Amino acid sequence: MIYFMAAEIFIARHGQNQDNANHILNGRRDLPLTETGRKQAKDLAMGIKEVGLEFEAIYSSPLQRAHETAKIICRTLGIRIDPIVLPSLIERDFGVMTGVDQSKVEEMCAPNIIKTDTVTYFLNPEGAETFPELVKRGHNALEEVRSRHDTENVLLVCHGDIGKMIYASATNKPWDDVLRDFHFGNGDLIEVSPNDDAHKIKLPQHNL
Repeated sequence: MIYFMAAEIFIARHGQNQDNANHILNGRRDLPLTETGRKQAKDLAMGIKEVGLEFEAIYSSPLQRAHETAKIICRTLGIRIDPIVLPSLIERDFGVMTGVDQSKVEEMCAPNIIKTDTVTYFLNPEGAETFPELVKRGHNALEEVRSRHDTENVLLVCHGDIGKMIYASATNKPWDDVLRDFHFGNGDLIEVSPNDDAHKIKLPQHNL
């Protein structure tokens, strides 16, 4: 679907939380940011400020690692209202893989996996949302946000898998290509314009 005179959407991934630090598959486990994660969120916000990006609204997943990241961004950018919680931004339900060590993905899920240099994605273990289901949820999230905003910049603070599938929905790129195409790390920022093939926005780095 092509949108005309629509809001420009940006997606940020939350900072590191304890599961990320311990190489545990998060899914919808709800642990807070680590100190490193808070620094990543602050660094992200400072980079956004330095390149001159301004947002009419900031939306967040309901999970605290994303919501805390969004609140840090709001404070750093001088936005005096809290981020808006949007339930459709919640991370993928990992099903039986929730809480599993990342090193066990291939052992438990092969051959139904996609391996990249940085992440091994599982496709359809018991109880998990599939990536086509995530693309549909990402589409619904975009529809809801675009129904509220016209031409302003909007930031969505969410997670790795759902963030990539929102990107896939916005750009009409195949979901499996998007999984292979780029790494979406903690504190990364993506622009989801259908006309932009740059994926991640390179922000200035800061020593916090």
